[in-house]
Amino acid sequence: MADRKILLIGTAAAIGVLAGGALFLTMRGGDDRFAQCSSSAVAGGMDAFGTDFTLTRDDGRRVTSAEVFDKPSLLYFGYTFCPDVCPLDAARNAEAEALVQEAGHDVQTVFVTVDPRRDTPEVLADYTSLFSDTMIGLTGTDEEIAAVNRGWRNYYKAHDEEDQEYYLVDHMTNTYLVMPGGKTVEFFSREADPERMAETVACYAEAA
Repeated sequence: MADRKILLIGTAAAIGVLAGGALFLTMRGGDDRFAQCSSSAVAGGMDAFGTDFTLTRDDGRRVTSAEVFDKPSLLYFGYTFCPDVCPLDAARNAEAEALVQEAGHDVQTVFVTVDPRRDTPEVLADYTSLFSDTMIGLTGTDEEIAAVNRGWRNYYKAHDEEDQEYYLVDHMTNTYLVMPGGKTVEFFSREADPERMAETVACYAEAA
């Protein structure tokens, strides 16, 4: 079956400042156990997304990617000072999480900061608690955060040249579905509604 390619643009808005990255996507067919759940994947396969890591959780504990991804997880990259996009996306992801849990599946949301200078574990703990009791916030050194973002091909850039306190950060806004063991199997754009996300996540959870 011939592949059909479409173009996805991921963008983040911050007080009129927009930044984004383009991902080339292709409709995927296949006979693996998740084939019936997937509608799209990045050209070359979703296996190209993800990386092992050790980061600091919002409770201050150092955790590995294997410890974090012990259940289906909706992974998002953002920052707590984000004025509009991040809280909307975090709330949407938390709503999808609740819908999947109501359907009887154990899932979670994960929020990785792109602003480790300001997003300490304590700041992340306060932030994630606004959306979900089970949302995991992760931070680390500049190098650790850069490596994780590279693993998921996530563009971000801090505009802190003139203001070291109230700066904004451009970043992509895709949410990734990561299965236990760290395998990234799906992504969702900002346009995805929580009901569609929940249906897709539940399909993967049932097929796992």
